[in-house]
Amino acid sequence: MTTTTITVDFPAKQTKGYEIAIAPHSLEGLGEKLITLGLGQKSNRVLVVSNPIIFKHYGDRTVNSLKSAGFEVASLILPAGERFKTAASLQKIYDAALLNRLERSSVIVALGGGVIGDMAGYAAATWLRGLDFVQVPTTLLAMVDSAIGGKTGINHPQGKNLIGAFHQPRLVWTDPEVLKTLPVREFRAAMAEVIKYGVIWDQELFEQLSACDRLDQMRYLKSETLNLILSHCARAKAEIVSKDEKEGNLRAILNYGHTVGHAIEMVTNYRLFNHGEAVGLGMVIAGAIAVELGFWQISDQNAQLQLINKAKLPINLPKDIDPNQIITAMSQDKKVESGKVIFVMPKAIGKSIVTDQVDLGTVLKVLKKL
Repeated sequence: MTTTTITVDFPAKQTKGYEIAIAPHSLEGLGEKLITLGLGQKSNRVLVVSNPIIFKHYGDRTVNSLKSAGFEVASLILPAGERFKTAASLQKIYDAALLNRLERSSVIVALGGGVIGDMAGYAAATWLRGLDFVQVPTTLLAMVDSAIGGKTGINHPQGKNLIGAFHQPRLVWTDPEVLKTLPVREFRAAMAEVIKYGVIWDQELFEQLSACDRLDQMRYLKSETLNLILSHCARAKAEIVSKDEKEGNLRAILNYGHTVGHAIEMVTNYRLFNHGEAVGLGMVIAGAIAVELGFWQISDQNAQLQLINKAKLPINLPKDIDPNQIITAMSQDKKVESGKVIFVMPKAIGKSIVTDQVDLGTVLKVLKKL
């Protein structure tokens, strides 16, 4: 797999653009890349935030790369899992920043998946009123989605990602080789976000995924197909974020499947489904609502279902989940505006809209069917 470089630029220039680099066996080059970008040069201090599993596999390589480039490196290991994306974990990052005397010119490196990236990014956004940070995503979900775009934050007990800030990374350093240690369940879950891009933005990606026999394990994908997935998703998100950095309008389409998906995660206490599985189920539900309301055709919904099935993601709600609880959780979502829940509705493969004209009675009807 050759190196692919995608640039995220912001027309207004108040926000610095950055590079998404997709390159195999690139962890060892992280330190030199930071030097090239002029990051951390004054204080020379870097804090690497990770979780135990990821740090066991890739911590030494990452830290050694930074030390070889002349950085003074500290590391902080936080528990893995969405339920630990809390104020308590954030406080541990702040404590580590204080202990290791991070300065405004220091750098925080997020080595992990979406949870680590969100928390490390939010800490970087708020410590000393803003530090540079670098995303080194180690999950497919982070590589194609959460590491790109500058959304950072933690969960509140009453809702997912209610506390956060937009803080763009200075670099997204993606090494596809690290996916070889990714658990199968995590790979499948990430395919929900990949399919999402095909539905809302990229018809070519959707068609390429449709041509695959299986999407549930990395070993069934050719290296060219994996590169296509990573580059298409990164490019799609870069294009969307560049046009709408802070979700004023267009960027909201990235929430396809998330409105219901976040509610499902919340009512199941983040234990039954992981994020990608919940989003995939949310896409099934959003697609069914779109058919019910005449937004798109049943043939498109069936095509979406075929891909979700290829990824072996759940397509039905467990019977013990009360649909009314999901409706209540949705009403507490951060995307509620003027008391109305905002939905992303697909119009055709590769096209979508954002609307507040979805009656919750229709949502409840669809939930009960599933």
